[in-house]
Amino acid sequence: MSATTSSSERSLGSLFRSQGAQKLLAFAGLLVLLVGFSVASPNFMQTANMITILQAASINGVLAVSATLIIITGGIDLSVGTGMTFCAVIAGVVLTYLGMPMPVGIVAAIAAGTLSGFLSGVFVAKLKVPPFIATLGMMLILKGLSLVISGTRPIYFNDTPGFTQIATGSIVGTFFPIFPIPNGVVILFLVAGIASFILGRTVLGRYAFALGSNEEALRLSGVNADRWKIAVYSLGGAIMGVAGILIASRLNSAQPALGLGYELDAIAAVVIGGTSLRGGQGTILGTIIGALIMAVLLNGLRILSVAQEWQTVVTGSIIILAVYADMLRRQRAAAAT
Repeated sequence: MSATTSSSERSLGSLFRSQGAQKLLAFAGLLVLLVGFSVASPNFMQTANMITILQAASINGVLAVSATLIIITGGIDLSVGTGMTFCAVIAGVVLTYLGMPMPVGIVAAIAAGTLSGFLSGVFVAKLKVPPFIATLGMMLILKGLSLVISGTRPIYFNDTPGFTQIATGSIVGTFFPIFPIPNGVVILFLVAGIASFILGRTVLGRYAFALGSNEEALRLSGVNADRWKIAVYSLGGAIMGVAGILIASRLNSAQPALGLGYELDAIAAVVIGGTSLRGGQGTILGTIIGALIMAVLLNGLRILSVAQEWQTVVTGSIIILAVYADMLRRQRAAAAT
């Protein structure tokens, strides 16, 4: 019994050390990128560009938080990008076409995201469709619905006063003018804090990790694994709705053709931050660092006038390297036990 306990403690200790090392490595990588691009271009460290980076990180970061929850369960969500667009379109319909108050549009967007996540969870948990296929199908469904509902035309929010301030305004800057941090960044950290609390302090969080670690053992212990999996997907969908509000606010419009490709940046941020694609391991803090790395990297490449196609090549390469690093971490953790 004591030998088993000792082995378990060593395994957990090794896991925590590997997670801490990954976050430290990711943070060091972020610093290297900041210094490197600052040296390469004098325009990089300008205040306006830093705000642009933070705004980009806020949208991708919220999507990455949503993806983190799903990936921890051992799943994947390819629909976060088009789902974000769908939620933005729903907000546009409610606010612009129906003329409803802004809080109603925000609630509608989040509700639309929650419903999308719920359906993906049902496909995965109840119908036993592999997460990759289920969310790929949902990605196409949401893309099509966005185009159909909007009539393939952008929906503008010019008649909704204050809507653009949701993402681009700065409550912090009002009180501290030298820190004009966009509201979108504040929302990102609020979402991240709530998600981190859920993962670390609630039953839903414990079961999310258990689903990714050993779903069969969870079922044998008498837990309704399907119900909790659907709950995690629904929560991820709600967070996706928040991202839809942020991008619509930043662009002052719902662009129905937008969305494809955002899932790649989100997944890259998740993996860079140390969340394992095999599930059962990950932190929200690591994901936020990963989102900042992606925002800095893509912005720096644009500042240096690197072609869009090469930016995509870099993103794909980072995903492969991050997954390979995760494999090495797991192998070391297994060897240590």
